[in-house]
Amino acid sequence: MIYSKPGSVKAVLGPTNTGKTHYAIDRMLGHATGMIGFPLRLLARENYDRVVGLKGKGSVALITGEERIIPDNPRFYLCTVESMPMDKKVSFLAIDEIQLCSDPERGHIFTERLLGARGIEETLFLGAHTMASILRKLVPEITFLHRERFSRLQYSGHKKITRLPPRTAVVAFSAANVYGIAELLRRQRGGAAVVLGALSPRTRNAQVALYEAGEVDYLVASDAIGMGLNMGIDHVAFSSVRKFDGNNFRYLLPSEIAQIAGRAGRFMSDGTFGPTADLGPFDDELIESLENHSFDSLYSLFWRSNKLDFSSPISLKRSLETSPPTNELRRVRVSDDYGALMACISAPDIMDMATSPEAVRLLWEVCRIPDFAGDLSGSHLRLVRRIYKFLMTAKCRIPPEYINRAFNRLNRIDGDIDTLTSRIAAVRTWTYVSHRSEWLEDSAGWQQKTNELENKLSDALHGCLTQRFVDRETAVLVRRLRDREPLLAGLSADGKITVEGNEVGWLEGFNFVPNDKSILTNPHLLGAVNRVIREAIAERVSKIESSKDNNFSLNIKTGEINWNNHPIARLTKGASILRPNLEILPSDLIENPEREQLRLRLTAWLRNYLSEQMLPLVRLNELKFMGEIRGVVYRLTEGLGCCNQSEISVQKSKLSVEERKILANSGVRIGVVTIYMPKLLKGKLMSLKGLLYSVFSSAELPTEIPDGGATSLTYQTGVSSDWYRVLGFYPSLPLAVRVDLLERLLADVRGLSRNGPFSVPSKMLNSIGASPNDFANLLRGFGYSVNKSEEKLIVSRNKSKKRGLRHKTKIRKLQTKGSDSPFAILKGFGSYSRSE
Repeated sequence: MIYSKPGSVKAVLGPTNTGKTHYAIDRMLGHATGMIGFPLRLLARENYDRVVGLKGKGSVALITGEERIIPDNPRFYLCTVESMPMDKKVSFLAIDEIQLCSDPERGHIFTERLLGARGIEETLFLGAHTMASILRKLVPEITFLHRERFSRLQYSGHKKITRLPPRTAVVAFSAANVYGIAELLRRQRGGAAVVLGALSPRTRNAQVALYEAGEVDYLVASDAIGMGLNMGIDHVAFSSVRKFDGNNFRYLLPSEIAQIAGRAGRFMSDGTFGPTADLGPFDDELIESLENHSFDSLYSLFWRSNKLDFSSPISLKRSLETSPPTNELRRVRVSDDYGALMACISAPDIMDMATSPEAVRLLWEVCRIPDFAGDLSGSHLRLVRRIYKFLMTAKCRIPPEYINRAFNRLNRIDGDIDTLTSRIAAVRTWTYVSHRSEWLEDSAGWQQKTNELENKLSDALHGCLTQRFVDRETAVLVRRLRDREPLLAGLSADGKITVEGNEVGWLEGFNFVPNDKSILTNPHLLGAVNRVIREAIAERVSKIESSKDNNFSLNIKTGEINWNNHPIARLTKGASILRPNLEILPSDLIENPEREQLRLRLTAWLRNYLSEQMLPLVRLNELKFMGEIRGVVYRLTEGLGCCNQSEISVQKSKLSVEERKILANSGVRIGVVTIYMPKLLKGKLMSLKGLLYSVFSSAELPTEIPDGGATSLTYQTGVSSDWYRVLGFYPSLPLAVRVDLLERLLADVRGLSRNGPFSVPSKMLNSIGASPNDFANLLRGFGYSVNKSEEKLIVSRNKSKKRGLRHKTKIRKLQTKGSDSPFAILKGFGSYSRSE
């Protein structure tokens, strides 16, 4: 044990960026021998390298749970607090971040060093001002040196993540949130370095190097940033101040927030802090505390007895549960090593082995193997029990083949970030074990293997993090934008737009479509893009004017006209349903003369296209008609090849034989209830006719477009009869039947019923896809009598006079019932032109 020298104990207290660690190292190097305990392996390694540079490798030792570099006669020891060799007497001793005595998980270790670790000539405790009061009570002989921060720390208010200034560290308290913020920064700002407590020192240093080298302007970190990161951070942004501490979710103490915020501003450079994302503004009291480094003093520290009884596992348990000697100390809650001991005590086979003080001491040493992965599955406890059983055998060694199997399972660099992180944690456990030379054969060999594997996995993890969270090209572009440098932009033949070699979007028609919407909010970048596009517009207009018709297409669903699959115009209501107009899609990049050039070319294409698709109707309209036939053609055009006879009953009755021949030769069929053009009932024209109806009526499609094979539709109440007519269907409750099939059906029924009642064959129902009930109601609407006999439909004509009276009566009744009636719908056909 290191003994105390009266008057030699000093506390160096102050906020971050006060040079406490540098002061301690300078003091240590003024002594013949010295030792410093750090809270992190990373810090121990960083300061080891520094002291080696000053004193040489032969004079300096590094001791951590996973790394030991001990020359023959070292003068100075750089250690993690847990790994400090307490049997070494040194002139100087220091503990860094002594306020961690209040940490629920590791506090008892720091408190043990506070109460018992001393340098022969000088002892320093480095930490926060919050420790001053309790240090006076626990270490009466202590003196204080208070250090002020070299630079100011100032609150700067809330900032959106996408508006954070360069050289910002964003703090989150879960891996998922860290990843989410880093991905957002990758999309918006080219990426971010990532720092998590679970990262190995090698991976962490590599990520920090990305930031320090300026390859990325942002760092996203957990509260691991609060210690051991001395770098050029100008602003610390908190996405949350709530964390899970291993047992519960809780809010950070002001002093904990200060520890993290203090990373902003190094040496003489001022720093700022504030909330971001969904975190609201800080209250005034908290801001004042952080800016003035004024926090409530700690009133108690975690403690655990170091006077352990190894006579039995139960005795060891009791000694660990000893109550603290003073009110300023409180017993540590369940720690990992204590939890492992409890698990071993509950295992009868372990208890059978731990029957001597030596066996119990070994059990405790095995229980203290760190659980780097924070395992919740029980695998770490199983490993502890297995290792103890191996060590209690006659050979007292862990079998090489067992370690080798575990090593081979971990010796893979495939997998995602979480997988690689888990493997590194497992390797770190075996690295710790490998430094217990009495536990395994060839300890040095296994140390080398595990270190090499950790490095390999760490490099793979760094690569994985960089690939996921860093876009170097975008990062370079963002920096050039920030520095207001001229940007080189270009447009490729296929419409892709690049700025400084980075694809930022493409030209779709006459509009810029960005890869990321944030581009639209950056005037400097958008200016470079627009400059390129404006230069290309005139050329593109000329190309469109000279394009062949097969370069254009009509999007039936949207009504847009495409050029080489890019939308450039859309249909609008015209003089008639068959002659829609068009307008060029909105674009700030097209001048009015160019817009008119495009309109004329596209109008010519549209006329040709509709003439091809609706050829029978177009040719019919090209004929010069006079008299009654002209009205028939007008109605057919309104209905896109279909109209109801009730609309043109007068004109039809006055048609001459010659005019009927002209209509027949033009592809017009005159039926019993409709007049229609069979070639315009084809399925592929359904969507086009639906679009023309929607454009002309300035309304959404009332129903879905039926497929090409549809023979009938369920009539929907409230849907205009014009809609069914345009599609080529005749609405008659409860169905809307395709007109050519309806005319054929009515002709068949007339023929069969001449000889009296007949049984409806199934193929007649199938021809229009109707159920027996729907079929019966359909024919009744046309004045037939339909009855059921032995599951068959029997159809017969009503007497001529009565049928006529019935038909007229039905018309009157249905008309009074509203639009649900087919006769009301027929009336609608007749009023179509007037309503327009």
